[in-house]
Amino acid sequence: MKITAIVLFVIMYVLMIAFPKRRSITALSTAAIFIILSLLPIGDIKILELADVPTAVNWNVILMISGTMIIVDYFIESKMPNVIAESLLRIAPNILWVTVLMSVFSGLISAFIDNVATVLMVAPVAMVICKKLNVSPVGMIICIAVSSNLQGAATLVGDTTSIMLAGAANMNFADFFVMHGKLGMFFATELGAFFTIPIMMFMFRKEKAPVTSEERTKVKDLFPSFMMIAYVLALIIASFIPNTPDLINGYICITGAVITVIGELLIHKDTVGLKHSFKSLDIDMVLLLIGLFCVIGGITNVGVIDDLAGLIASAGGSNKFLLFTIVVWGSVAISAFIDNIPYVATMLPILASVSATLGVEPYFLFFGLLVGATLGGNLTPIGASANIAGVGMLRKAGYEVSFGDFMKIGVPFTLTAVMTGYLFVWFIWA
Repeated sequence: MKITAIVLFVIMYVLMIAFPKRRSITALSTAAIFIILSLLPIGDIKILELADVPTAVNWNVILMISGTMIIVDYFIESKMPNVIAESLLRIAPNILWVTVLMSVFSGLISAFIDNVATVLMVAPVAMVICKKLNVSPVGMIICIAVSSNLQGAATLVGDTTSIMLAGAANMNFADFFVMHGKLGMFFATELGAFFTIPIMMFMFRKEKAPVTSEERTKVKDLFPSFMMIAYVLALIIASFIPNTPDLINGYICITGAVITVIGELLIHKDTVGLKHSFKSLDIDMVLLLIGLFCVIGGITNVGVIDDLAGLIASAGGSNKFLLFTIVVWGSVAISAFIDNIPYVATMLPILASVSATLGVEPYFLFFGLLVGATLGGNLTPIGASANIAGVGMLRKAGYEVSFGDFMKIGVPFTLTAVMTGYLFVWFIWA
């Protein structure tokens, strides 16, 4: 059954790469095949029994993602992000600094909300600016996309991979800042982001045309902004409370979403926002994660995860630095072409097993994984959902972005940020 599980797992990955719009169907179908095979009287080991499904799925991750999507949609519709962006434009003297400020702004937002949502909020403002100035928006939009993808790993709620890591490693919001007395992923990510600023300044050094902003967007509704702040504060407070339930972060996100929905219904007395919010809910992402959790549970049951852990451990040997290097830069290479969500979901249990085998700190390898897998997606336009969203927006506006165009910005961004995070995690956690 182990060979069968491996073959099905590889086929699933190939199909997800070949048909990215059908990823959820592919993952769920693979999980269903695992269950069907377990019902048949073949083999001594069952890949995935129906009773295993509830425990295989990380419901904390599912609840967090679902709740966050709803709150973020109301926040976007309120126009508050546009007002903040316009304020930044009024202090920028030229296109160079507009690009830097918009990128930094998108990165800061992305530390707390989904990367794709960040691009969808900030990029339209950048498009308007570039149209007014009669300049190509390609460079600015790419910088916004890669910056949002970069800083998504800074906090527990910034990216799907961060949420998955928190669920697997039982981390809370505060652990991303300081954990076991050591600086966490927030500082590794922000330090990497800081060193990308000189990269942008060099690449756009000739863009000195002056810029002004007379736009004055009005915020439609302040309630979603208050809820965004309350929701993040609740996650922070919960992280300091001992002995909280395993699903506490998921409960907070779903509760925040419910309060936001009810509050908006009472304020506006219509269901327009509710309908829009649920339409924007990425059901495909949720179903993909459920399918992946089940598939990973299946390959774990038949011993594949333990076998992979053994291979990685043997590749690194007893050399901790070599092992860490393989995890980080191997993740960069893979995430440049493969969606980092299924990759991280697969690697988390593998690295947990490796750390137990070698007797090393698991968070050391987990943070290395997040540095490589999250930041590595910036190498290519298909390596991260935020990049796909940015390139798609440019395509709709009539600007075709080739791999080469994207990588002129993506490669120096990625190498700078990954190297910074790589060294930071090694010196702090090794």
